[in-house]
Amino acid sequence: MAIKERVGLVVSDKMQKTVVVAIENRAPHPKYGKIVVQTKRYKVHDEDNKCKVGDRVRIQETRPLSKTKRWTVTEILTTKLS
Repeated sequence: MAIKERVGLVVSDKMQKTVVVAIENRAPHPKYGKIVVQTKRYKVHDEDNKCKVGDRVRIQETRPLSKTKRWTVTEILTTKLS
């Protein structure tokens, strides 16, 4: 089975070694055809606390690390300039 990977935006970094990543899915509504944006938030393991809010990251599925953490950060694609 292939390892799942997603690209998303860090929306929270207030926890230790954990960030919250929001991933948007844009798909047409089944009946009306309008493009609908659905957002899913994942708790992601960030071992070195390198991710900051606004960063674009690639995450990878892994074994359960806690009650809600099932993903880890594989790389930071872009950082927020501030």
